[in-house]
Amino acid sequence: MPTNRRHFLQQLGTLAAGFGVAGTGLLACNDNDSEKNVAPPAGGTQAAAKETGVPALFFTISLAQWSLNKSLFANKITNLDFPAIAKNTYGISVVEYVNQFFKDKAKDEKYLAELMKRCADNGVKNHLIMCDGEGNLGDLDAKTRMQAVENHYKWVDAAKYLGCTSIRVNAFGKGSETEVQKAAIESLTKLGEFASKSGINVIVENHGSYTSNGEWLATLMKGVGMNNVGTLPDFGNFCIRREGGELWGTKCIEEYDRYKGVAEMMPYAKGVSAKAHDFDEQGNCIETDYTKMLKIVKDAGFTGYIGIEYEGEKLSEEEGIQKTKALLERVGVAV
Repeated sequence: MPTNRRHFLQQLGTLAAGFGVAGTGLLACNDNDSEKNVAPPAGGTQAAAKETGVPALFFTISLAQWSLNKSLFANKITNLDFPAIAKNTYGISVVEYVNQFFKDKAKDEKYLAELMKRCADNGVKNHLIMCDGEGNLGDLDAKTRMQAVENHYKWVDAAKYLGCTSIRVNAFGKGSETEVQKAAIESLTKLGEFASKSGINVIVENHGSYTSNGEWLATLMKGVGMNNVGTLPDFGNFCIRREGGELWGTKCIEEYDRYKGVAEMMPYAKGVSAKAHDFDEQGNCIETDYTKMLKIVKDAGFTGYIGIEYEGEKLSEEEGIQKTKALLERVGVAV
Protein backbone atom coordinates (compact mmCIF):
# COMPACT_ATOMS: atom_id res chain seq x y z
CA MET A 1 0.00 0.00 0.00
CA PRO A 2 1.49 3.41 -0.96
CA THR A 3 2.31 5.68 1.96
CA ASN A 4 -0.18 8.37 0.91
CA ARG A 5 -3.04 5.86 0.62
CA ARG A 6 -2.14 4.32 3.99
CA HIS A 7 -2.18 7.80 5.53
CA PHE A 8 -5.53 8.55 3.88
CA LEU A 9 -7.18 5.44 5.32
CA GLN A 10 -5.61 5.96 8.73
CA GLN A 11 -7.47 9.26 8.93
CA LEU A 12 -10.72 7.32 9.21
CA GLY A 13 -9.61 5.80 12.49
CA THR A 14 -8.43 9.17 13.77
CA LEU A 15 -11.67 10.85 12.74
CA ALA A 16 -13.76 8.08 14.29
CA ALA A 17 -11.88 8.43 17.57
CA GLY A 18 -12.49 12.16 17.58
CA PHE A 19 -16.20 11.81 16.99
CA GLY A 20 -16.39 9.01 19.52
CA VAL A 21 -15.06 11.31 22.23
CA ALA A 22 -17.61 13.90 21.24
CA GLY A 23 -20.36 11.29 21.49
CA THR A 24 -21.93 12.19 18.14
CA GLY A 25 -22.59 8.63 17.00
CA LEU A 26 -20.20 8.31 14.05
CA LEU A 27 -20.99 4.60 13.83
CA ALA A 28 -24.30 5.54 12.23
CA CYS A 29 -22.25 6.78 9.29
CA ASN A 30 -19.59 4.11 9.34
CA ASP A 31 -21.29 0.71 9.61
CA ASN A 32 -19.64 -1.14 6.73
CA ASP A 33 -21.04 -4.57 5.76
CA SER A 34 -19.43 -5.38 2.43
CA GLU A 35 -20.47 -9.01 2.20
CA LYS A 36 -24.19 -8.75 2.89
CA ASN A 37 -27.21 -7.02 1.44
CA VAL A 38 -28.83 -6.85 4.85
CA ALA A 39 -29.92 -3.62 6.54
CA PRO A 40 -32.15 -2.76 9.49
CA PRO A 41 -35.87 -2.70 8.64
CA ALA A 42 -36.98 0.76 7.45
CA GLY A 43 -40.00 0.71 9.72
CA GLY A 44 -37.81 -0.04 12.72
CA THR A 45 -37.44 -3.23 14.73
CA GLN A 46 -40.33 -5.63 15.17
CA ALA A 47 -40.58 -4.50 18.81
CA ALA A 48 -40.78 -0.86 17.73
CA ALA A 49 -43.38 -1.78 15.12
CA LYS A 50 -45.59 -3.29 17.83
CA GLU A 51 -45.27 -0.15 19.93
CA THR A 52 -45.98 2.31 17.13
CA GLY A 53 -48.38 0.21 15.10
CA VAL A 54 -46.28 0.96 11.99
CA PRO A 55 -45.28 -2.26 10.20
CA ALA A 56 -41.59 -2.80 9.57
CA LEU A 57 -40.56 -2.93 5.91
CA PHE A 58 -38.39 -5.79 4.67
CA PHE A 59 -35.90 -3.20 3.39
CA THR A 60 -34.51 0.19 4.40
CA ILE A 61 -35.20 3.27 2.29
CA SER A 62 -32.19 5.30 1.18
CA LEU A 63 -32.04 8.45 -0.94
CA ALA A 64 -30.06 8.58 -4.17
CA GLN A 65 -28.47 11.99 -4.70
CA TRP A 66 -29.44 11.99 -8.37
CA SER A 67 -33.01 12.69 -7.23
CA LEU A 68 -31.75 16.21 -6.45
CA ASN A 69 -29.56 16.62 -9.53
CA LYS A 70 -31.39 19.71 -10.80
CA SER A 71 -30.87 21.57 -7.54
CA LEU A 72 -27.24 20.45 -7.41
CA PHE A 73 -26.45 21.44 -10.99
CA ALA A 74 -28.14 24.81 -10.40
CA ASN A 75 -25.98 25.32 -7.28
CA LYS A 76 -29.07 25.73 -5.12
CA ILE A 77 -27.61 23.10 -2.82
CA THR A 78 -24.20 21.44 -2.51
CA ASN A 79 -22.99 17.93 -1.87
CA LEU A 80 -22.25 18.90 1.74
CA ASP A 81 -25.92 19.83 2.23
CA PHE A 82 -27.14 16.41 1.14
CA PRO A 83 -27.08 14.47 4.46
CA ALA A 84 -29.06 17.13 6.31
CA ILE A 85 -31.60 17.47 3.48
CA ALA A 86 -32.14 13.71 3.36
CA LYS A 87 -32.81 13.54 7.09
CA ASN A 88 -34.61 16.81 7.78
CA THR A 89 -36.70 17.15 4.61
CA TYR A 90 -37.45 13.50 3.85
CA GLY A 91 -36.84 11.62 7.09
CA ILE A 92 -34.31 9.35 5.36
CA SER A 93 -31.19 8.27 7.26
CA VAL A 94 -29.21 6.53 4.50
CA VAL A 95 -27.75 8.30 1.45
CA GLU A 96 -26.20 7.44 -1.91
CA TYR A 97 -23.80 9.93 -3.50
CA VAL A 98 -22.99 10.67 -7.16
CA ASN A 99 -19.29 11.34 -7.68
CA GLN A 100 -19.76 14.16 -10.19
CA PHE A 101 -21.11 16.39 -7.40
CA PHE A 102 -17.75 16.24 -5.60
CA LYS A 103 -15.56 15.03 -8.45
CA ASP A 104 -12.41 16.85 -7.32
CA LYS A 105 -12.78 15.93 -3.64
CA ALA A 106 -12.08 12.19 -3.66
CA LYS A 107 -8.65 12.73 -2.08
CA ASP A 108 -9.49 15.89 -0.12
CA GLU A 109 -9.33 14.73 3.50
CA LYS A 110 -10.53 18.06 4.89
CA TYR A 111 -13.59 18.00 2.65
CA LEU A 112 -14.39 14.36 3.41
CA ALA A 113 -14.00 15.00 7.13
CA GLU A 114 -16.53 17.85 6.88
CA LEU A 115 -18.92 15.59 4.99
CA MET A 116 -18.51 12.94 7.69
CA LYS A 117 -19.23 15.53 10.36
CA ARG A 118 -22.44 16.57 8.63
CA CYS A 119 -23.43 12.95 8.37
CA ALA A 120 -22.74 12.34 12.06
CA ASP A 121 -24.51 15.54 13.12
CA ASN A 122 -27.66 14.37 11.35
CA GLY A 123 -27.48 10.66 12.19
CA VAL A 124 -27.08 9.69 8.53
CA LYS A 125 -25.32 6.63 7.13
CA ASN A 126 -23.42 6.70 3.83
CA HIS A 127 -24.25 3.70 1.65
CA LEU A 128 -22.58 4.10 -1.73
CA ILE A 129 -20.92 6.38 -4.26
CA MET A 130 -22.16 6.19 -7.86
CA CYS A 131 -19.10 6.68 -10.07
CA ASP A 132 -19.27 8.04 -13.61
CA GLY A 133 -16.72 9.60 -15.93
CA GLU A 134 -13.77 7.46 -14.86
CA GLY A 135 -13.47 5.35 -18.02
CA ASN A 136 -15.11 2.24 -19.45
CA LEU A 137 -14.38 -0.98 -17.58
CA GLY A 138 -15.43 -2.96 -20.64
CA ASP A 139 -13.11 -1.15 -23.06
CA LEU A 140 -11.45 -3.60 -25.44
CA ASP A 141 -8.10 -1.82 -25.27
CA ALA A 142 -6.20 -3.31 -22.32
CA LYS A 143 -4.25 -0.14 -21.48
CA THR A 144 -7.35 2.05 -21.57
CA ARG A 145 -9.30 -0.49 -19.55
CA MET A 146 -6.66 -0.76 -16.83
CA GLN A 147 -6.46 3.03 -16.61
CA ALA A 148 -10.21 3.03 -15.96
CA VAL A 149 -9.70 0.48 -13.19
CA GLU A 150 -7.03 2.63 -11.55
CA ASN A 151 -9.18 5.74 -11.91
CA HIS A 152 -11.66 4.10 -9.54
CA TYR A 153 -9.12 3.43 -6.79
CA LYS A 154 -9.54 6.89 -5.31
CA TRP A 155 -13.30 6.34 -5.05
CA VAL A 156 -12.76 3.06 -3.24
CA ASP A 157 -10.61 4.95 -0.75
CA ALA A 158 -13.18 7.75 -0.45
CA ALA A 159 -15.96 5.20 0.07
CA LYS A 160 -13.95 3.57 2.85
CA TYR A 161 -13.31 6.94 4.48
CA LEU A 162 -17.01 7.83 4.34
CA GLY A 163 -18.13 4.48 5.73
CA CYS A 164 -19.89 3.44 2.52
CA THR A 165 -20.42 -0.22 1.66
CA SER A 166 -20.03 0.14 -2.12
CA ILE A 167 -19.09 2.08 -5.22
CA ARG A 168 -21.25 1.79 -8.33
CA VAL A 169 -19.29 1.51 -11.59
CA ASN A 170 -20.08 1.19 -15.30
CA ALA A 171 -19.16 -1.86 -17.41
CA PHE A 172 -19.45 -0.10 -20.77
CA GLY A 173 -17.42 -0.92 -23.86
CA LYS A 174 -17.66 -0.91 -27.65
CA GLY A 175 -17.52 -4.32 -29.30
CA SER A 176 -19.55 -7.50 -29.36
CA GLU A 177 -21.44 -8.70 -26.27
CA THR A 178 -18.86 -11.43 -25.73
CA GLU A 179 -15.86 -9.12 -26.20
CA VAL A 180 -17.12 -6.44 -23.83
CA GLN A 181 -18.15 -9.01 -21.25
CA LYS A 182 -14.72 -10.66 -21.30
CA ALA A 183 -13.01 -7.29 -20.91
CA ALA A 184 -15.34 -6.26 -18.08
CA ILE A 185 -14.72 -9.53 -16.23
CA GLU A 186 -11.00 -8.80 -16.25
CA SER A 187 -11.30 -5.22 -15.04
CA LEU A 188 -13.99 -5.92 -12.43
CA THR A 189 -11.88 -8.72 -11.02
CA LYS A 190 -8.88 -6.40 -10.68
CA LEU A 191 -10.94 -3.60 -9.18
CA GLY A 192 -12.77 -6.06 -6.93
CA GLU A 193 -9.46 -7.38 -5.60
CA PHE A 194 -8.32 -3.85 -4.80
CA ALA A 195 -11.64 -2.94 -3.16
CA SER A 196 -11.75 -6.14 -1.09
CA LYS A 197 -8.72 -4.93 0.88
CA SER A 198 -10.87 -2.06 2.15
CA GLY A 199 -14.07 -4.09 2.57
CA ILE A 200 -15.80 -2.23 -0.26
CA ASN A 201 -18.22 -3.70 -2.81
CA VAL A 202 -17.93 -2.93 -6.53
CA ILE A 203 -21.40 -3.00 -8.02
CA VAL A 204 -22.67 -2.63 -11.59
CA GLU A 205 -26.01 -1.01 -12.42
CA ASN A 206 -28.15 -1.68 -15.46
CA HIS A 207 -27.19 1.64 -17.01
CA GLY A 208 -27.53 1.26 -20.76
CA SER A 209 -26.33 -0.88 -23.67
CA TYR A 210 -25.29 -4.43 -22.70
CA THR A 211 -25.52 -3.64 -18.98
CA SER A 212 -29.28 -3.20 -19.33
CA ASN A 213 -29.59 -6.82 -20.46
CA GLY A 214 -30.24 -8.72 -17.22
CA GLU A 215 -28.98 -12.02 -18.55
CA TRP A 216 -25.74 -10.42 -19.83
CA LEU A 217 -25.13 -8.72 -16.49
CA ALA A 218 -25.86 -11.89 -14.50
CA THR A 219 -23.43 -13.81 -16.69
CA LEU A 220 -20.85 -11.08 -16.09
CA MET A 221 -21.25 -11.55 -12.33
CA LYS A 222 -20.79 -15.31 -12.68
CA GLY A 223 -17.65 -14.69 -14.71
CA VAL A 224 -16.16 -12.51 -11.98
CA GLY A 225 -17.28 -14.78 -9.16
CA MET A 226 -16.28 -12.53 -6.25
CA ASN A 227 -18.32 -11.88 -3.12
CA ASN A 228 -17.68 -8.15 -3.20
CA VAL A 229 -18.56 -7.67 -6.89
CA GLY A 230 -22.29 -7.45 -7.45
CA THR A 231 -25.17 -5.57 -9.00
CA LEU A 232 -27.38 -2.54 -8.37
CA PRO A 233 -30.71 -3.43 -10.00
CA ASP A 234 -32.54 -0.29 -11.15
CA PHE A 235 -36.31 -0.46 -11.75
CA GLY A 236 -35.80 1.59 -14.92
CA ASN A 237 -32.72 1.87 -17.17
CA PHE A 238 -33.55 -1.12 -19.36
CA CYS A 239 -32.92 0.46 -22.75
CA ILE A 240 -30.37 -1.76 -24.50
CA ARG A 241 -30.33 0.10 -27.82
CA ARG A 242 -30.87 3.77 -28.70
CA GLU A 243 -30.91 5.71 -31.92
CA GLY A 244 -27.41 6.53 -33.07
CA GLY A 245 -25.90 3.94 -30.76
CA GLU A 246 -25.87 6.42 -27.87
CA LEU A 247 -25.97 5.37 -24.22
CA TRP A 248 -28.37 8.13 -23.18
CA GLY A 249 -30.36 11.02 -24.57
CA THR A 250 -31.73 9.58 -27.81
CA LYS A 251 -34.89 7.57 -28.44
CA CYS A 252 -34.89 4.03 -27.11
CA ILE A 253 -35.51 1.51 -29.89
CA GLU A 254 -35.04 -1.72 -27.92
CA GLU A 255 -35.89 -2.30 -24.28
CA TYR A 256 -35.29 -5.31 -22.02
CA ASP A 257 -38.12 -6.57 -19.82
CA ARG A 258 -37.59 -4.76 -16.52
CA TYR A 259 -39.14 -7.43 -14.32
CA LYS A 260 -37.14 -10.21 -15.91
CA GLY A 261 -34.00 -8.08 -15.71
CA VAL A 262 -34.36 -7.26 -12.03
CA ALA A 263 -35.07 -10.92 -11.22
CA GLU A 264 -31.89 -11.94 -13.04
CA MET A 265 -29.78 -9.37 -11.19
CA MET A 266 -31.18 -9.89 -7.68
CA PRO A 267 -28.97 -12.87 -6.73
CA TYR A 268 -25.99 -10.50 -6.93
CA ALA A 269 -27.63 -7.34 -5.57
CA LYS A 270 -25.85 -5.20 -2.97
CA GLY A 271 -28.52 -2.52 -3.23
CA VAL A 272 -31.61 -1.67 -5.30
CA SER A 273 -32.56 1.56 -7.07
CA ALA A 274 -36.26 2.52 -7.06
CA LYS A 275 -36.57 4.61 -10.22
CA ALA A 276 -39.74 6.67 -10.70
CA HIS A 277 -40.84 9.26 -13.26
CA ASP A 278 -44.62 9.73 -13.21
CA PHE A 279 -47.50 8.86 -10.88
CA ASP A 280 -51.24 8.32 -11.33
CA GLU A 281 -53.92 9.83 -9.09
CA GLN A 282 -53.62 6.93 -6.66
CA GLY A 283 -49.90 7.56 -6.20
CA ASN A 284 -48.78 4.55 -8.20
CA CYS A 285 -45.76 4.74 -10.49
CA ILE A 286 -47.00 4.72 -14.08
CA GLU A 287 -44.03 3.09 -15.78
CA THR A 288 -43.30 0.40 -13.16
CA ASP A 289 -45.64 -1.88 -11.20
CA TYR A 290 -44.08 -1.46 -7.74
CA THR A 291 -46.12 -4.32 -6.27
CA LYS A 292 -44.77 -6.72 -8.87
CA MET A 293 -41.25 -5.33 -8.63
CA LEU A 294 -41.00 -5.32 -4.83
CA LYS A 295 -42.32 -8.88 -4.73
CA ILE A 296 -39.44 -9.89 -7.01
CA VAL A 297 -37.01 -8.14 -4.68
CA LYS A 298 -38.53 -9.69 -1.56
CA ASP A 299 -38.72 -13.18 -3.04
CA ALA A 300 -34.98 -12.95 -3.73
CA GLY A 301 -34.40 -12.68 0.02
CA PHE A 302 -33.17 -9.09 -0.20
CA THR A 303 -33.40 -7.05 3.01
CA GLY A 304 -30.96 -4.25 2.21
CA TYR A 305 -31.22 -0.68 0.97
CA ILE A 306 -33.65 0.46 -1.70
CA GLY A 307 -32.69 3.92 -2.90
CA ILE A 308 -35.20 6.48 -4.13
CA GLU A 309 -34.18 7.81 -7.54
CA TYR A 310 -36.81 10.22 -8.82
CA GLU A 311 -36.19 11.42 -12.38
CA GLY A 312 -39.55 12.87 -13.40
CA GLU A 313 -40.27 16.22 -15.01
CA LYS A 314 -43.90 16.85 -14.00
CA LEU A 315 -43.33 17.14 -10.26
CA SER A 316 -40.75 19.07 -8.30
CA GLU A 317 -37.83 17.09 -6.92
CA GLU A 318 -39.31 17.31 -3.42
CA GLU A 319 -42.75 16.14 -4.54
CA GLY A 320 -41.30 13.31 -6.61
CA ILE A 321 -39.11 12.07 -3.77
CA GLN A 322 -42.00 12.22 -1.30
CA LYS A 323 -44.33 10.33 -3.64
CA THR A 324 -41.73 7.64 -4.30
CA LYS A 325 -41.12 7.27 -0.57
CA ALA A 326 -44.83 7.00 0.15
CA LEU A 327 -45.21 4.39 -2.58
CA LEU A 328 -42.33 2.30 -1.25
CA GLU A 329 -43.77 2.45 2.27
CA ARG A 330 -47.30 1.59 1.17
CA VAL A 331 -46.37 -1.27 -1.16
CA GLY A 332 -43.45 -2.46 0.96
CA VAL A 333 -45.67 -3.53 3.85
CA ALA A 334 -48.24 -5.16 1.56
CA VAL A 335 -46.12 -7.50 -0.59
